[in-house]
Amino acid sequence: MAIGSLLQVSQLLIAKWWRALFLLMLVLLHVAAMRGPEDAWARGLMLAHFGLFIMWQPFMQAERRLTPSQALAIVAIGLGILYFLNGWLLALWVSVFAGIVGGKVFLFQARWLRRFYLVVLLYLTSLLLIWIVPTSFITVPLPDEVQVLAHYGFPVLFLVMLAIPAEADVAETPQIVDFFYAALIFLLLVALVLGSFAFMTVRGLQYVTALSYSMLIIAGVLLLLSFAWNPRAGFAGLSMYFSRYLLSVGLPFERWLHFLAELSQLETKPERFLKEACVGLTRLPWVSGGFWHTAGESGDFGKVSKNSVEFTNQEIHLRVFTRQPLSPSLIWHFHLLGQLLGEYYVAKQREHKLQQQTYVQAVHETGARMTHDVKNLLQSLNVLCAAAERDTPPDATELSSLMRRQLPAITQRLQQTLDKLQKPDTSNARFVQAKAWCEGLQRSYADRGVEFALEALEETVML
Repeated sequence: MAIGSLLQVSQLLIAKWWRALFLLMLVLLHVAAMRGPEDAWARGLMLAHFGLFIMWQPFMQAERRLTPSQALAIVAIGLGILYFLNGWLLALWVSVFAGIVGGKVFLFQARWLRRFYLVVLLYLTSLLLIWIVPTSFITVPLPDEVQVLAHYGFPVLFLVMLAIPAEADVAETPQIVDFFYAALIFLLLVALVLGSFAFMTVRGLQYVTALSYSMLIIAGVLLLLSFAWNPRAGFAGLSMYFSRYLLSVGLPFERWLHFLAELSQLETKPERFLKEACVGLTRLPWVSGGFWHTAGESGDFGKVSKNSVEFTNQEIHLRVFTRQPLSPSLIWHFHLLGQLLGEYYVAKQREHKLQQQTYVQAVHETGARMTHDVKNLLQSLNVLCAAAERDTPPDATELSSLMRRQLPAITQRLQQTLDKLQKPDTSNARFVQAKAWCEGLQRSYADRGVEFALEALEETVML
């Protein structure tokens, strides 16, 4: 109970005083960098800095318990800081830290909160490029002006951070990071440092000149990429190709649409269409199997695994088993494919209902016509019977002549009515090739040990 209460109090303090905690973390990093990674006090300060980072870190919520592997990793990092800290590790850590902070800049709508993280990013970048890299990897001593700037100029940014008004943001409630921007900023810093080393080695330039050249080249590349991302001259730009790539995770989006369209032409029944489409999901490299069910039927396909993702709408429920846990982008991609499948299934249901209504209407109209024909025949027979009852024997010749004229006509009309009942009109009927239908049935029973012999079916056989 005491430990739980202490954790709750610490969480409240972190949530309320997170900015002071963050500034203290930066101060410890600054002092450790100024003293140098080989200094014993610097290693202790870096260990304290890492502890504060664990309290602030945006990857896990504070109320979650650490697993044994996570706790072991934290202990290993702490021991590594105490015994193996050097200039390379310090530069790598500052680059990663700058990437994490940069990944938070683009997430917030609050103006002052975004400016706060921009100032932090400016400080970390300056500390890396102006102090850590020259003092750790370059043997030439820095000018006195640069040392004064690093020792006394950088802390001015701490005062700027304190002066920025505190502002809440909805996105700050759970600490989150845009990993794409974080990785991009980290790689840009690494490219900047390595590019400077390349200019110093190949051209024999000074560090400041080499750093300037690297910054100009990277800025030019980013400028060209920005124009290529969203151009103004009619070219679609890289943004469209990137969007198409996101829609093509594992299976091209257009191919899935083409598959559903072809299957919709082959299968007329909604349940069979849904079954075939679910079997087609196994074409995805990350899908091992699944099951589906509707209001009337259900089925399964493939193999069962421990990882799964579900899609549900008003008509179908689909659960797909995957070979590995899916990332959020793949889950979104699967929901998009499931939504397309659901729309096609609903369309097939409407088509099936329309066919049934058309069939019922045709039967009704056919029955009405038959009833009308039989009624006319009955009226003709009633007229003949009435004439036979009223006529006298002297008029038998006229009656016989009337019978000879009308009875063949009535017989012919009755025969036509019987022919319509025995052989309905098939001019509006829809036929499919028997071989294509059997191939669809064969796909439905794939991997189930059922063999089909389709060699005897000819192309002209229709169903």
